[in-house]
Amino acid sequence: MDLSERVVLITGGAGHVGGAAGETFAELGAHVLLLDRDAAATRGAAEDLGARHGVEVRALTYDLEREDTVAAVAREVEQRAGRLDVLVHAAALVGTSELAGWATDFADQSVVTWRRALEVNLTAPFALTQALAPLLRRAPGAGTVINVSSIYGRVGPDPALYRGLSMGNPAAYAASKGGLEQLTRWLATTLAPEVRVNAIAPGGIARGQVDEFRRRYEERTPLRRMATEEDLKGAFAFLGSDLSRYVTGQVLVVDGGWVAW
Repeated sequence: MDLSERVVLITGGAGHVGGAAGETFAELGAHVLLLDRDAAATRGAAEDLGARHGVEVRALTYDLEREDTVAAVAREVEQRAGRLDVLVHAAALVGTSELAGWATDFADQSVVTWRRALEVNLTAPFALTQALAPLLRRAPGAGTVINVSSIYGRVGPDPALYRGLSMGNPAAYAASKGGLEQLTRWLATTLAPEVRVNAIAPGGIARGQVDEFRRRYEERTPLRRMATEEDLKGAFAFLGSDLSRYVTGQVLVVDGGWVAW
């Protein structure tokens, strides 16, 4: 599979999932644009990816919570690349226990943090897709949008996973990811036939969680392990290439069987 003629923009490109997308498309020879808000991290990720795979990788620094971001991104993509074949929405406000009103009891979850999560996780994919649709429509064959959702965009959290731990599953995260899946279907019918729109819904990814959480999660997963970023690469390659040329409006769940119970 050779994507050397294609241009791919990945939001959240310096993060874990965005990094997996970047690895995937760089390995396949695409020209990759990584967008994230941390200039040093994004530049470092772009330089590393380009050096290891021998492809052109550029860093774009924008904060998706800012209202003026969307038009600026669209202008820069057109100026730098002149085309766009694949748009990956991997940026997300995942948050940590230190973020006020986030990973805490429902009664203490903050409306301010809720709004921040929806701005990054749902509003930004809508607005960026809208702004970049003209470029995607001009892509040879068909432009492609890949939204990164979550199993918590389709099922509720199991409280037993978090009991007694300093971890949580915020309502805003679930609501924003559920909205992203419906936006995927809406955009798929609206932008067809020139643009295909699909999503990936990963299960829990191992990132240094406490041992007890990992044990509980793995016991509840048919494949008996948490995911790694490497597990997502096949899904990105499939949805971002002609292998999926008759697939649109779908959510590909990559969860080790979590939602199959």
